[in-house]
Amino acid sequence: MDIVRVQEWTIDVEDARAAIHDAGAGGEALFVGTVRNSFEGRTSLGLFYESYQDLAEKEMRRIAQELRREFGILRLVMIHRVGELAVGEAAVLVAVSAAHRGQAFAACQAGIDRVKERVPIWKKERWAEGEASWHHDPASSSGTRL
Repeated sequence: MDIVRVQEWTIDVEDARAAIHDAGAGGEALFVGTVRNSFEGRTSLGLFYESYQDLAEKEMRRIAQELRREFGILRLVMIHRVGELAVGEAAVLVAVSAAHRGQAFAACQAGIDRVKERVPIWKKERWAEGEASWHHDPASSSGTRL
């Protein structure tokens, strides 16, 4: 069973790793996107993520189904945080297991790329200068993602 959700609490990377373990897997791949301390030369103190949770989780489930069909995934975990996040915290996680390592790598990369492109989650950066701003995510192909 896949674990797919948007949540306000800390992402437990070890729980995700355990959830994708499968005796039939020849490969497990895990990607964790973390909050960095700078962006475009400015010092960041953290992020605030906001989403329309039902729609975000629906799109994430759609992505999970696509990945299962395309890459033969055995197990999948896909989680995105919302709310206030500090520098160093995990913001997004995609973890998969598959029969072969190449499938696991490819599915993990496709999963994070699709989440960043398609899931309606918006990001506000908190700057050291005291202000905060919503900003465009350059990973988005639509040009409208914040």
